[in-house]
Amino acid sequence: MNASLAEALSVALLLAVLACAVVRPWGWPEAVVAVPAAGVVIATGAISLDHAAAEAARLGPVIGFLAAVLVLAQLCDDEGLFHACGAWMARRAAGRPRRLLVLVFVIASLITAVLSLDATVVLLTPVVFATAARLGARAKPHVYACTHLSNTASLLLPVSNLTNLLAFAASGLTFTRFAALMALPWLAAIGAEYVVIRRFFAADLDAGAQTPPTDAPRELPLFALVTVAGTLAGFVLTSALGIDPAWAAAAGAAVLAARALARRRATPTAIVRSAALPFCAFVLALGIVVRAVVDNGLANALSHLVPGGTSLPSLLAIAALAAALANIINNLPAVLVLLPLTAPTSPGAVLAVLLGVNIGPNLTYAGSLATLLWRRIVREHDTDVALGEFTRLGLLAVPATLLLAVAALWTSLQAIGG
Repeated sequence: MNASLAEALSVALLLAVLACAVVRPWGWPEAVVAVPAAGVVIATGAISLDHAAAEAARLGPVIGFLAAVLVLAQLCDDEGLFHACGAWMARRAAGRPRRLLVLVFVIASLITAVLSLDATVVLLTPVVFATAARLGARAKPHVYACTHLSNTASLLLPVSNLTNLLAFAASGLTFTRFAALMALPWLAAIGAEYVVIRRFFAADLDAGAQTPPTDAPRELPLFALVTVAGTLAGFVLTSALGIDPAWAAAAGAAVLAARALARRRATPTAIVRSAALPFCAFVLALGIVVRAVVDNGLANALSHLVPGGTSLPSLLAIAALAAALANIINNLPAVLVLLPLTAPTSPGAVLAVLLGVNIGPNLTYAGSLATLLWRRIVREHDTDVALGEFTRLGLLAVPATLLLAVAALWTSLQAIGG
């Protein structure tokens, strides 16, 4: 196949895969189109078999990690961790919507960082709906906080987002060094989001709420908390020893799974289902299709736009390019495209890409799969999310958050090195 035809075919298939992921016709899993598309680019020679195998080998550990973390998050939910968080927020809010917003920011940021953005979108968002209803507060500010923080607050750890896992593998950083460099950008981004959301929804936050609930506090699931803490310690240890952190995630998931099976709170089928294997297949297939697009010309086109060096203007340009690309082709393909172009520069350039692809998706629905999933969950709760409102909030939040986060990253790089 000649280069022009291979490029056209690869781009067409990538657009079809992304369209299916966004629309999900007839409720199909994302993999229904992605897996055949990957087969087509291999069969037609749009990507060589060696490059497809290399991409699969690169993504394999990342996908295994993703599956383990999804199981861990679901089992934590089964243990009652998220409902306990909701009860704690309701008590601490004391009937004040503004205080509830602060608590949602705290809980959503921690859950996103430790258990990944999927846990915040899928498991915490319904709890936030219930907590707001319990207090008689308007749900919109708190629910919007969930979607923005599922993206923005996923900057801290390699485990927080699939994009982080890919960037972590490309950066060459250890787990602790990654977290140290991203801690200040994480705090700056969360702070910027809080200021924007609080001002944007000022009228909703000033609306009425009821007196705080007086029911007995829900007991914290200590076993789940200890397991999560042990898993985080395992991430640090395995990274220091040069072992893939996926093993630590698998160990944490196995501990909670064994407990759930022993207590008959879950079945083997339910545990396997929580690993989201069709989505994992989608990620692998998407990676192969994106690699075909990169091999057939996109890398050369973008290489002229990616600046060299890690000066503040260079980092800002890299992050802005990543944010724009995330909103055009979704953040997962964007990071797959940009990492090979920035990894040879420095870890700082890789982290700038991560800022763009994690913060940028708050601008449009199509920016990340998490945002699309959040929209479906919100609609299931009979709440209207207007496209104009979502976009206006994004236009206010994304530029300010990205600018502050990049400046914080540059400061971290100057102080710590990278």
